[in-house]
Amino acid sequence: MDGVVVKSTGSWYSVMNLQGEQIQCNLKGKFRMKGIKTTNPVAVGDKVRYELNKNEKTGLINEIFPRFNYIIRKATKLSKVGHIIAANIDQACIIVTLAHPRTSTGFIDRILVTTEAYHIPSNIVFNKLDLYERPQFELMEKLTSIYSDAGYKCLSLSAKTGENTEAFIEMLKNKQTLVTGHSGVGKSALINCIQPRLNLKTKDLSGYHRVGMHTTTFAEMFPLTFGGFIIDSPGIKEFGLTDFSRKEIAERFPEMRKYMHQCKFNNCSHIHEPECAVIEALNKNEIPISRYENYLSILNDDYWEKTENDYR
Repeated sequence: MDGVVVKSTGSWYSVMNLQGEQIQCNLKGKFRMKGIKTTNPVAVGDKVRYELNKNEKTGLINEIFPRFNYIIRKATKLSKVGHIIAANIDQACIIVTLAHPRTSTGFIDRILVTTEAYHIPSNIVFNKLDLYERPQFELMEKLTSIYSDAGYKCLSLSAKTGENTEAFIEMLKNKQTLVTGHSGVGKSALINCIQPRLNLKTKDLSGYHRVGMHTTTFAEMFPLTFGGFIIDSPGIKEFGLTDFSRKEIAERFPEMRKYMHQCKFNNCSHIHEPECAVIEALNKNEIPISRYENYLSILNDDYWEKTENDYR
């Protein structure tokens, strides 16, 4: 029988079959995914084939179908092994806040670099509007301009008050969506706001603000009553890049991709070379300085191994 993995706890996998039933399954033997080293051979969103055990209450996964995409990050800061957050998704929604806690653009851009690498459309959702004051609204306006110009859809809302959550529902309709972001940005609270029946666990970020904090331990996929599926993922402190090379990074910034093929040198790093079209565009304010600085930060990560094909 065929189904899709809707929850993974490390040893057991909840597989939803074509009838909408969920079967608890184990893996048959040791699966090795071709070309990638990961901590989890099976991820939420994977399409699998399974057989029922004799008790007909549990099953055994005996085939994992090829993925058409996935989101991956380094398992730990020092590790070179990846952890797949979700597979076979139509879009990603990065939930960010500009207060309590504030999400950095560096964090946003690291996720966007990964979604660009796997051609996954991404949206940026600013939550907790009810806590914003003038500085936060001004920053949100600036960031919305930066990311909209780069081709990303931006949305602002409040899970607490329900403001503009109708637009979020429209964004999710009939799509398989991964929601991700820091702990405390209100992912679970936002999902509860649009689908109260799920009643996901939240806890207070602080006694003063009483804002829902993400308490998800494992990624889990839920069907939406208005069509589609949403994947709620554990809060991420840092998003380490993996599974592609250092020299590919510039390609993952749409603003830089627009100019980089006009550079004098094919292997231009866009840092110090003469006649660099990217640096020229930066000097003309056609590339935002924050995005360029985040590009440099990613480029200087300790993770990237120097090879003969990398920048000199």
